[in-house]
Amino acid sequence: MELRIGTFNLFQFCAPPYSWYIKKDKFNENEWQKKKNWIKKILDEMQCDIIGFQEVFSQDELEELVKELGFKYFVTVDKPKLINKKVFVSTTVALASKYPIKNIEKIKPHGQSLIKYKFKGHFTFSRTPIKTLIELPNKTNITVYVNHFKSNRLNEFEYIFNKHSKLKEKKEKVKKALENRYSPALKQRLCETSSLYYDFKKTKTPIICLCDLNDKEYSLSIDVLTNTAYHQDLEKDYYLLFDAYYLCDKKPYNPHPEKKQQRVSTSYFQSIGNVIDYIFVSREFNKKSKKAIGKISSYEVFNNHLKDNKNGSILQSDHAPVVCQITF
Repeated sequence: MELRIGTFNLFQFCAPPYSWYIKKDKFNENEWQKKKNWIKKILDEMQCDIIGFQEVFSQDELEELVKELGFKYFVTVDKPKLINKKVFVSTTVALASKYPIKNIEKIKPHGQSLIKYKFKGHFTFSRTPIKTLIELPNKTNITVYVNHFKSNRLNEFEYIFNKHSKLKEKKEKVKKALENRYSPALKQRLCETSSLYYDFKKTKTPIICLCDLNDKEYSLSIDVLTNTAYHQDLEKDYYLLFDAYYLCDKKPYNPHPEKKQQRVSTSYFQSIGNVIDYIFVSREFNKKSKKAIGKISSYEVFNNHLKDNKNGSILQSDHAPVVCQITF
């Protein structure tokens, strides 16, 4: 059996006559139809069995759209906040599946994580995550999470790490940033990712986590979300979840062997590309694990719309959807 699963930030999926954040930001009927048609085209190309969505304001309209494309099941766990009866000021995530959803949960904040990061006041997720139990045709039950973590909208100070950055270095620098209150957005994101990590630990089935991380590759946010070494101060990395990109055998990117393969960006800021959309999977989908029940057989980024316009179009998206295929 093969399973295709994806993550897709829809970029202000807001049906007229409603607006997002401010009254003047809204689609007219013609623009809205163009946006929906483009989304349908991309979903047809992605050919997913399960897909997580971010930036969903108009939930009923998205449910109608995906059910037209063969997704029998659609879930949300929160409602976007509406002011003045016409302006949405918060967004949600959603999940669509062609296979039965047996259980739906909201993720609760992890109290010890809030204490660890000295979070003050009442904590809520910037977007409430979804946790679902899905039964596949081969009778395997998997737990699928959909997340959209706190963004750094104000472009606050945050460290940028690379593949050579050690966990100890990341922890020390981020600790300094938090102590000096350089980035409240980072503190929020670390509380969110840490809460998810502790929920992963309780989960008994194979896990797939679909997310707009709103943080770059090699960031501490990924360690907090996936790496037991971070939480238990281990000397060696021990991952609870793995980035599906690195579990897939790569196709040749360039005919010249001296050219290293580059990871495709999923979003751009000031024309600089970053990977911020991810699919993380548990060890059951790591072919090197003794507990493996399947492997990542392909990993695709659908970025054609960003090649000419890196900032994306409001009638399309400013993110590139990501799809991985699992072969059982």
